[in-house]
Amino acid sequence: MKTTLRTDVTIKEICEGFTYNEYEGKGLFGLSGKLTIQPEYQRNYIYADGKRDVAVIDSILKGYPLGLIYFNKVGNQLEVLDGQQRITSFGRFVTDKFAIKDSHGMEQYFSGLAEDLQNIILDTKLLIYECEGTESEIKEWFKTINIAGVPLNEQELLNAIHSGEFVTKAKEEFSNSQNANIQKWSAYVSGNVNRQDFLHCALDWVSKGKISEYMSMHRHDKDITELKSYFNSVIDWISSVFSDVEKEMCGLEWGKFYEMYHKNSYNVKDISAKVKELYSDFFVKNKKGIYEYILRACLKFPD
Repeated sequence: MKTTLRTDVTIKEICEGFTYNEYEGKGLFGLSGKLTIQPEYQRNYIYADGKRDVAVIDSILKGYPLGLIYFNKVGNQLEVLDGQQRITSFGRFVTDKFAIKDSHGMEQYFSGLAEDLQNIILDTKLLIYECEGTESEIKEWFKTINIAGVPLNEQELLNAIHSGEFVTKAKEEFSNSQNANIQKWSAYVSGNVNRQDFLHCALDWVSKGKISEYMSMHRHDKDITELKSYFNSVIDWISSVFSDVEKEMCGLEWGKFYEMYHKNSYNVKDISAKVKELYSDFFVKNKKGIYEYILRACLKFPD
């Protein structure tokens, strides 16, 4: 793999044509459209918490180095290999997507900053390595440089390894914080949608735990009907059996339970009564264990 160090690119240049997709929560383009900020192997933007994004701007204003940024050169285009969180943070700030507090504790958007402070940000030069190599070389390097900082979790890493049409469509459905179904799913699935936890769960269920193999097999599929249908089947089955939603239901092995018990017949009223009985039982300490016990014990037998 070939690498070239560049020290001549400013934040102003990066932010020319900066585009941020609020719906998907990710930076899209910079450098007047020549830079793809979040290619498919990148995780979602996770700095929009009023702390880490603000810290990026504070570091720039204080003259602290932002660290190395890596671009992958693809023809005449560039894509961010490492640094998309930092780039999206200062891109969002320069385009007035969030504010920082000044020395008096007052919130200031970029457009409201004094001109000298604006210039400090815009004129800051970045340390950028432009990399050129094969797909396998780039992805191996991507894994290496992400060992430090906020590490990639398992699904973020799998998305990078198996990036393609399937991951793109799957992330649109399961990694989209604006998806109206997230609230319903959150009753049974734990984690953070931006850290790919819902996608990981959906893939775990449909693949029976063989996520990497499943993603490899479907990498170039443009249709995720099987993934969506199986996931929704599990969710619908849970809600059809258990009419009462309790906090202990979140994060259980529903995919495994579905495979083992979904063909059985249950009386919903009997299930509800048994749940209430066990929740009120002083000797039942592990409330999460109630649900598999009920699925095993409360079969509805024909009259």
